[in-house]
Amino acid sequence: MPRPKTHDEALRVRLLDRAGELLSTQGASALSLRKLAADADTSTTAVYSLFGGKPALVRELYVEAFDRLGRRLHAVTPTGEPREDLVHLGLAYRESALADPHLYAIMFGDAVPGFEPDEEAHALALSALAPLQKTITVGVETGVFTGPANDMTMACWAIVHGFVSLELTGALPSELAVASSYETALRNNLVGWLA
Repeated sequence: MPRPKTHDEALRVRLLDRAGELLSTQGASALSLRKLAADADTSTTAVYSLFGGKPALVRELYVEAFDRLGRRLHAVTPTGEPREDLVHLGLAYRESALADPHLYAIMFGDAVPGFEPDEEAHALALSALAPLQKTITVGVETGVFTGPANDMTMACWAIVHGFVSLELTGALPSELAVASSYETALRNNLVGWLA
């Protein structure tokens, strides 16, 4: 009878989530493989077996963060109406950030000083935004948006990223109805891009 696999996907995800939590709440100095293993109720051997070491763990955390964002954005079903599709993508972006706030600083901050994603990890990260680029490109090609598509993509990304970053850091006014203000900002941004 084969031996059961103890270092499975569930443990990998648990370790990545805990690593993200440590980084986002306590900083890079708190991320030691020994502490991570103890917090996840496993051994350092398991951490090394799954990731190979701290630099590989941080890289995998970066890739995982963008993978989760990409899955949410790819799950948005195109309606054929680029304006609404773009709003739905913006809402999915915020949902992803709120679901995994501990990963947001890994994606866009300097949570681990000196970490630079390699070319493959960077390409995987950018692929998460493919639905945004595609929706905008379709909108430009069909005459809904003025474009250029790359400029519009970066502007739309900057708006959602800025709003979400302010929300996650608690910098928004407490009386602000965040969800409705966010959607209003998405819709108002589109007005400037309409053909």
